[in-house]
Amino acid sequence: MVTVLYTFDRQFMWKTFAAIDTHLVDETAVLWLGADDAADADDVITADQPASAHQPVESAAALDAAVAEIGPDVVVKNHRFESTRLDDDPTYHERYPVVHVRHGASLGRGETVNTTRDLADAVAVALAPGDRWADRYRAAFPESVRVVTVGIPEADALVGTDSPRERRVLYAPTNHNYGGGCYVETAETVLETFADTDFRLRFRPHPMDRVEEPGQSVTERCRDRIAGIPNVTFDDAATPRESLLWADLLLSDCSGVVTEWLHTGRPLVQLTATAADHELPTVGLQTDDLSLSAVERVYEEGYPPAVARAVDETVADLGIPMDGRAGARAAREVMACTQ
Repeated sequence: MVTVLYTFDRQFMWKTFAAIDTHLVDETAVLWLGADDAADADDVITADQPASAHQPVESAAALDAAVAEIGPDVVVKNHRFESTRLDDDPTYHERYPVVHVRHGASLGRGETVNTTRDLADAVAVALAPGDRWADRYRAAFPESVRVVTVGIPEADALVGTDSPRERRVLYAPTNHNYGGGCYVETAETVLETFADTDFRLRFRPHPMDRVEEPGQSVTERCRDRIAGIPNVTFDDAATPRESLLWADLLLSDCSGVVTEWLHTGRPLVQLTATAADHELPTVGLQTDDLSLSAVERVYEEGYPPAVARAVDETVADLGIPMDGRAGARAAREVMACTQ
């Protein structure tokens, strides 16, 4: 009998569940809704993960039937896209408690508003990555929704890790269409800034910027350019974990990868030349004009004192527990719904 059913929309969303599932002993299952039309289920669900079903549903009734066939005690989801993809609202939440956990704790955008708007009537528990999110959830969700700050499960493995100190830089912005990040504005500039230098660069577009325009065309041009740059590699791994452990410094914007990176204590250069009019909380050295000299100074000396103070203040305000136990806390809250 399945106790916990994970349901998600895009392949990259699995990483959050993987970090929770390791703390569960009951039988769990995966219902991947398969919005990645060109992908195969085997690309995301592997033998060391829970029993799975690939169900590219096209109607609310089909989704309700798929959940009922599995018959879990609790459903855990980290998306809000059913209302935009289906012909109607599914009703499985009327029969099964639903726990929501974010697939990326992004900064400086309206995702919290969208989440509470679209899921207000469908979730029993909302797991917040930090107090900043929890406060907004409590203000917008109905009182019936239990809100708990658990942290960021997929970032647990980064806690307490040491910087390699090998002049390694990871470029990982949020996606253009939904995140309004810096990718289209900065991708090619980043490549030219680091080309043929003594830094090593990993270039990691958001998964959606590899398959949707206008990001897709930028990605294709950058792939071609990278083939001729010996110190730059293209990162197309399923999750950013290995690259986060590999890097000494991160280049990003408001991406959820930033809040994961905070767990490393390593420097961040925030690129503020974004597609959307973001007010980016200061969690790194902010610039709209990337230069190699600025990266060099941050790598060698860390943040200037004023930036360091601003980062400390923002991190305190975010209220993200960074103790390596977020996955365990999330698992405990999920199992509490089965009692």
